[in-house]
Amino acid sequence: MKLGYTIIYVPSVEDSLRFFEQAFGFSRRFLHESGTYGELESGETTLAFAAHELASMNFNGGHVAASESEKPLGMELGLVTDDVAAAHSRALAAGAAELAPPRAKPWGQIVSYVRCPDGALMELCSPVGA
Repeated sequence: MKLGYTIIYVPSVEDSLRFFEQAFGFSRRFLHESGTYGELESGETTLAFAAHELASMNFNGGHVAASESEKPLGMELGLVTDDVAAAHSRALAAGAAELAPPRAKPWGQIVSYVRCPDGALMELCSPVGA
């Protein structure tokens, strides 16, 4: 077993792909012609986006839309970088909301938190033990 991909359900797949390209420097791998599913080149594990309408098709009882939640959902995606401060600034410039500025953690890692326009919670962090 291995983690193959993470899918974030969003209001606009195109907008989320564009934000992640601008804010974090990812490259677009794929956008379905329907515009309801897309993927980024993000390393071994695929980061994907799907429209809320696909979630509605998959989950009969509905789902909690991060984009509609006043508070961030109780999960995050961690992006590892050697320059957390620069990544944090770039994300804010692209439209992310700051939740916590870069700070040194007791174990030596630098960590910040931003919330993407689609509601996703992102941890920007230096490598553990760096």
